[in-house]
Amino acid sequence: MAEPIRIIIVDDHEIFRNGLKMVLGKLSFIRIVGEAGNGQEFLDIIRMTQADVVLMDIEMPVMSGIDATTIALKEHPGLKIIALTMFNDDDYIQSMMDAGVRGFLIKNINKETLDKAIRTVYGGGTYYSEELFNFFTKRFSPEEKHKESDIKFTSREKEIMQLLSEGLSNKQIAEVLYISERTVVGHKSNLLAKTGCKNAISLLAYAVKNNLVII
Repeated sequence: MAEPIRIIIVDDHEIFRNGLKMVLGKLSFIRIVGEAGNGQEFLDIIRMTQADVVLMDIEMPVMSGIDATTIALKEHPGLKIIALTMFNDDDYIQSMMDAGVRGFLIKNINKETLDKAIRTVYGGGTYYSEELFNFFTKRFSPEEKHKESDIKFTSREKEIMQLLSEGLSNKQIAEVLYISERTVVGHKSNLLAKTGCKNAISLLAYAVKNNLVII
């Protein structure tokens, strides 16, 4: 990788930030360009500092990760944000999904998981800690789920949903399926329209909840 991935860490616990910096310091492709203790501090930093990926705590004083993510992505649409959480709180997770994050990590992550998550999200994919897949299935009763027969998906659309669930970016999906990246984007747009999902991360949640992908 020619240029390092520029990271900002946002968490209100200094001890956790220091531990995360120690782990990130072992990854040669990472450069930490800032850290903040709350959402407002982060917004002040991102308005003056270029970054590629943000590791964002959800619940913080002054301004939450949800509000900070929403504002930051309006101002910097290309920014890739991974949410950090110590708990599987459905409302927080859903709110961060709606805000536009590219992934979720439980805070007890190890170096290998952090490595994979950052590389995946930086490359345009999505990433979740395995513990969070329970979120996609547990809170929805059968009545709330769509049956696969309710919406007709083409075989290509199902292939794309499967590859999305594996964390592949548009470019990687195009290479696997031997189609253009523009075609992948077109299929994803159709999938979002069919399902009513707002973004790729919500689409993945939909696919998992409705047993359309193999996890």
